Amino acid sequence: MRLEDIGFYTLSNARALSSSTTSPLWRCEMILTDVCNFKCPYCRGLRKDLSGSISIDNAKDILKIWISNGLKNIRFSGGEPTMYKGLTELVEMCRDNNVERVAISTNGSASFNTYKKLIKAGINDFSISLDACCATVGNLMSGGIKSWNRIIENIKLLSEITYVSVGMVFTEDNIKDCLKSVLFAHSLGVSDIRVIPSAQYNKALAQLKDLPEEIINKYPILKYRINNVKNGLHVRGIPDGNKDRCWLALDDMAVAGPYHFPCIIYLREGGNPVGKIDNSVRQQRETWIRNHNPWEDSICKANCLDVCIDYNKKASETHR
Repeated sequence: MRLEDIGFYTLSNARALSSSTTSPLWRCEMILTDVCNFKCPYCRGLRKDLSGSISIDNAKDILKIWISNGLKNIRFSGGEPTMYKGLTELVEMCRDNNVERVAISTNGSASFNTYKKLIKAGINDFSISLDACCATVGNLMSGGIKSWNRIIENIKLLSEITYVSVGMVFTEDNIKDCLKSVLFAHSLGVSDIRVIPSAQYNKALAQLKDLPEEIINKYPILKYRINNVKNGLHVRGIPDGNKDRCWLALDDMAVAGPYHFPCIIYLREGGNPVGKIDNSVRQQRETWIRNHNPWEDSICKANCLDVCIDYNKKASETHR
């Protein structure tokens, strides 16, 4: 399988086989704030020592380090990043330094004008949470915040002018409607559909095998996930016998506060950081990779994503 076929634009066989401490940073994610206007039941927030918002000066300093390392793709997330006052300034900094893809993960509840201003500033990738197929369940999954109509309208309008994927997290509360939810997302004109069980639920999404083939084939990331389900592979968790190290961390990182973490999943599951971010960050990460056994780490063992496992398998052909 070619990594290019998975559907994530940051992934390629060439990247996996040539990554190093001096290759371009292919993907970095910055948590701007833990402030959010939603109370999603599956969201456990950040560790207490990471709470609050990153200062704009600290965020810029981190961006400078990333840009000096050839940053190609970045994602801003939270919390809800549209509630961070310095977001536009950071996006413009990325645009002005030729970062190819500038993404935002949002709950979709901001005004459409807010999103249009972000597009003008340089955002060209929206990941919007959509965990339901109707307002009743949607409001439940947002923690009782009634913004359904605005979110749906924003997804439709943004999908007409830029890349929009929807992230669908399934739990015991909404799994029974997973087929309807994916079909509803399809009706909105999105570019791709990402499905995943919550860490708490973490069960196979077997119901999605019944999606029509024409729907599955339209969306590369969805197709990848459904094919894995059909082949008995889970979205989360390292299979027994897999001994690949986390080579993804060489040129991919997540940051909250002054700390850098192996990946965004590890950060959100409460794992310890690799270290504090500074100009030695790439060397810190290589050392961490060589001293860390993912299959012996409870967070990695239970939560590592299928796409990361496939990447590391390919990267292991070069890295030893």
